Amino acid sequence: MIFDTIENSRRYEPLHPLFASAFEFIRKTDLRALKSGRYPIVGDDLLVIVESVSGRNREQASLECHRRYIDIQFVLEGVDEMGWKSLSECHEPMEKYNEEKDIQFFRDTPASWIATPPDAFCIFFPEDVHAPLVATGNIRKAIFKVATVPTLSGNT
Repeated sequence: MIFDTIENSRRYEPLHPLFASAFEFIRKTDLRALKSGRYPIVGDDLLVIVESVSGRNREQASLECHRRYIDIQFVLEGVDEMGWKSLSECHEPMEKYNEEKDIQFFRDTPASWIATPPDAFCIFFPEDVHAPLVATGNIRKAIFKVATVPTLSGNT
């Protein structure tokens, strides 16, 4: 897991062939003007989901993980307190991995919490189980889904 601000995003671009495109999209796009929804950036390899939701408390937040996509969760409004735990330390799955939705939920509790303010982001790799959307108010964020194994055949 990585937590940082957009000002430092270039240092993470070498970690994945699509991270530069994701961070460039953040820098050049008025994300706050986008309506809630799903926007392709590079075919199915890189897309962004913009959402505005009411926060929940820690007890309501379930840990989740993904296999096909890395999440870059970029907060636009509110403070998203995200829980984290290593997948290797999660032993209480709620259900089997859903391949179609690329998600699995766990009953385990997070090992740590990080308050993520506007213009900051968390990167969650497949081994990072996370519990997002914990807040006392509304949260508006952009979730970049980055294919773990990109085909790089999509159109930009």
